[in-house]
Amino acid sequence: MSIAAEKYVRLTTFTRDGRRKESPVWIAEIDDGAVGFTTGLGSWKVKRINHTPGVELTPSDAKGRVDDDVATLTGQARVVTGSEFATVAEAIKAKYGIQVSMMLALSRLGKLIGKDDASNCAIILTLD
Repeated sequence: MSIAAEKYVRLTTFTRDGRRKESPVWIAEIDDGAVGFTTGLGSWKVKRINHTPGVELTPSDAKGRVDDDVATLTGQARVVTGSEFATVAEAIKAKYGIQVSMMLALSRLGKLIGKDDASNCAIILTLD
C-alpha cells in the first residue's frame, strides 16, 4: 500500500541540533508520487522544515503511534502557499471529506477565543 493511502502518518521533522519531533498528520497524494498535508504557516513543523527539509513518514494511528512492523519512508519537504496550497487542500478535502469540514469549524471557533491555528500553507513531500 502507498503511504498516500494511509489515513494517518507520523511526520518526523528535525530540529537544528538533530532532535526528532513527531506529529500525526493527514496526508494525500498530489502528483508524481508526491504527497502533502496542510498546516499553519506559524507552526513548528513549518519552522523546522524551513531549516531542515529532510523528513520521515511512518504509517500511524491518529495519535502518531506506529506498529513495530511498519516501514518508515524518507523524503524532502517544502512549504508552499498560493495555488500549490490550494491543490493540497483540495486533495485533503477529497480524501477526508466531512472530517475536513469539522476541523475547519473547530479552527474558526478557535479563532474566536484567540487561537490562530488555521491551515494557511501546505507541506509537499517528495519521497526518496
